Amino acid sequence: MLEGRYGYKRDTNMKKLSDFHTIRSANTELIKRVSSLMFIEVGDGVYDILGDVDFGDLGLSSLLEVTALLKELTSSKISVRIRKVQGNFNCSDNNLTDLKGAPEYVKENFKCYSNKLGTLEGAPKYVGGHFWCDRNNLKNLIGAPQYIGKGFYCSFNQLVSLEGAPKRVEGGFDCSTNQLQTLQGAPEYVGSDFDCSDNALVSLEGAPKYVGGVFECGFNPKEFTVEEVRKLVNVGGGIQT
Repeated sequence: MLEGRYGYKRDTNMKKLSDFHTIRSANTELIKRVSSLMFIEVGDGVYDILGDVDFGDLGLSSLLEVTALLKELTSSKISVRIRKVQGNFNCSDNNLTDLKGAPEYVKENFKCYSNKLGTLEGAPKYVGGHFWCDRNNLKNLIGAPQYIGKGFYCSFNQLVSLEGAPKRVEGGFDCSTNQLQTLQGAPEYVGSDFDCSDNALVSLEGAPKYVGGVFECGFNPKEFTVEEVRKLVNVGGGIQT
């Protein structure tokens, strides 16, 4: 057996979905994109996908449409799920209201911005790169990944709480342009910039203990001072109030 690009052993389980019959019951462009994927079956009905996945701008109302198509393409008699994506996963610019059917693990970036998400239920537990969920209808972050390798971006939602946010974000964290009155639920550690500007903040309660980059908190009802920020947050960069 040959060593695969991502360390998998190439054997008879590794196929392109185009090796299977095509069907007529789904979005033609979705069939095209799913059929081009390289995948490996790691258990009954459980698949890992090698490389990037792009389901952006397809008019999807649910990612379960993808797993249903995958089941049909493989003639599986049991439910199908995607376990890992060994690249980027993009499902932005659709009509998704939740993330059920998303992979559990994404090695690189996960993009679900510009949907109709009212919840992050179903989101991956692990994202090795950036996580974009901006421009949705989120009121909290319950269901967000437990691990983020780089940045987390949730601006332009309807957030009234940061409950559910990862406790540690290695990159930046952007929760600007929401309806937050406090920062309760924010990550405790942010490795780069933290932006909570353009909210309804009257208190910085719950702010991260450490921000490695710039701390931005302008355009809120209360004008915070640099001294107020530094009393709560160990800021490695500048402070913009």
